[in-house]
Amino acid sequence: MSQVSQEAIAAEKPSIDVLDQLMKPEVQESLTVLVENLPKLAEMVTFLTKAYDFAQSVATDKVLINDFAHGIGEVVKPVVDKTKNIAAAAIEAGDRAEADTATVGLFGLLKLLKDPQLQKTLRFTQAFLTVLGEKQQAK
Repeated sequence: MSQVSQEAIAAEKPSIDVLDQLMKPEVQESLTVLVENLPKLAEMVTFLTKAYDFAQSVATDKVLINDFAHGIGEVVKPVVDKTKNIAAAAIEAGDRAEADTATVGLFGLLKLLKDPQLQKTLRFTQAFLTVLGEKQQAK
């Protein structure tokens, strides 16, 4: 057999395989379903293409990314600043408590009870414990 005739047979064989596949009833049924759903499939592909294009444009838009990062920074900055202030106050209070070796007596406690910050903390603690108790009773 010549080289040319072998190539012709090899080129013809895939088309025969495809035709054999197309003759199967399940393949024909699947093709019918695909053809019937082509409008929906085209609509879905169009939607997915638009969504992909939008996501791609958002992901590569440097101005939008910078604006988003700046916006997040504006929201997070006050929380970070407040947390830093509370941490610094706690460290300073810890240092003062370590340095002060005086005994707190009864009159010292009575004087502390008049402190507005302590009163605020005690009211919060009382309300917090009341809410916890109500939640446990509701269970």
